[in-house]
Amino acid sequence: MKVSREQMAENRRRILDVASRLFRDKGFDAVSVAEVMKAAGLTHGGFYGHFSSKDDLIAQTLAHVLAADSSGGGDLRAYIDAYLSPRHRDNAAGGCPTAGLAADIRHQTPTARSTMTEGLRSQIDRIGKALPELDPADRRRAAIGSWAAMVGAVIIARAIDDPALSDEVLEQTRAWIDAGISQVSAG
Repeated sequence: MKVSREQMAENRRRILDVASRLFRDKGFDAVSVAEVMKAAGLTHGGFYGHFSSKDDLIAQTLAHVLAADSSGGGDLRAYIDAYLSPRHRDNAAGGCPTAGLAADIRHQTPTARSTMTEGLRSQIDRIGKALPELDPADRRRAAIGSWAAMVGAVIIARAIDDPALSDEVLEQTRAWIDAGISQVSAG
């Protein structure tokens, strides 16, 4: 039975959604193509109608999830509060692809690394646009520093087996970012 273009597009989107959750939850190496296809409710044989290899799936999944992750706008403080929350920390599979995959990306293909780089640029730009009161150099510094602190805090908070310390890492990073942005804005 021939599959319509619409169904092919829907299947591809489903594969990318499932792969992004699995990769963020388990890492690239721990997830097989067969596992992705099974979780998407599709046959393993259908994979090659969408992707040339697992490396291709990884690169395209990164592009898919990073585009979705950077599409939000709005209130920077609300974004920081949501990002540096126990809820986000505890949801690796549905959370930030950068915090979930950054440490693993160095072992991936140049295409996957380039895709991650573009996603990071997009997030830095997104944060910078939320700081229009700063001059361009301060805006860029605050955006890069804030994003690096946010991602690092989530990675560290997920690694800690002490819930109180994990929560404190998130809380203190949020306070540090708020103080830094306020200080630069006032200066």
